[in-house]
Amino acid sequence: MTGDDTARLIYLVLLGSAIAMWFFAQNRASLGKLTQQALVWGLIFVGVIAAVGLWGDIRGTVQPGAARMLGENSVELRRQMDGHYYVTAEVNGTPVDFVVDTGATVVVLTREDAKAIGLDTADLAFVGRASTANGEVRTAPVRLDSLRIGPLEDRDVGAVVNSGELGQSLLGMNYLQRFSRVEIADGKLILTR
Repeated sequence: MTGDDTARLIYLVLLGSAIAMWFFAQNRASLGKLTQQALVWGLIFVGVIAAVGLWGDIRGTVQPGAARMLGENSVELRRQMDGHYYVTAEVNGTPVDFVVDTGATVVVLTREDAKAIGLDTADLAFVGRASTANGEVRTAPVRLDSLRIGPLEDRDVGAVVNSGELGQSLLGMNYLQRFSRVEIADGKLILTR
C-alpha cells in the first residue's frame, strides 16, 4: 500500500465516521431501528469503496494477461499482485499466457504450450542449456511463425522449449528488443514500437 493509498483510506474512514456520528446524534430516540439502517448503509458504503479501490486487482484476477492498447504501436500491461507483468499473446494463432521476464534471454515455452501451438515435442532436439533459479536445464531451439499481442504482430520469432519444470512460458529479451521503447512506471509496463 503506497502513501497515497494510506492517505485516501484515512480520509474515507474519517469521512465515514463523521457521517455516522452525525446520523446517530440526529436520531438518538430510535437507535434500534437506526442502528440496523446505519449498519446496512455502512456495509453498502464499505462495499462500494472496496470495489472501487480493488478494481485494478479484480480486473487483473479476472483477466491477468489483458493488454491495453495505447494506440496502434503501444501496449500497456499492469503489474499484478505478485509484482510480475503477464500477457496473453497469440503464438501461431493460439493464446499462450506469458510472464514478461527481462532476465530471460529468449522467449521460453513450456512443453505444454509448445504442444498447444502445434510443435511436436517428441521430435525436439534439446541441445541447448540454460541456467535458471532451479539449476541448469536443457532447451530445444524453435522458430515461432507468429507472436501477436493485440494488433502488434511479429513473424519468425526465435524461442526455446524448456525441458524442465516451468510453471509458465516466459516472454524474454529477444522479443522485448523488437520494441523501440520499454518503459516501467507507476505499476505499468509500456511497450512501444
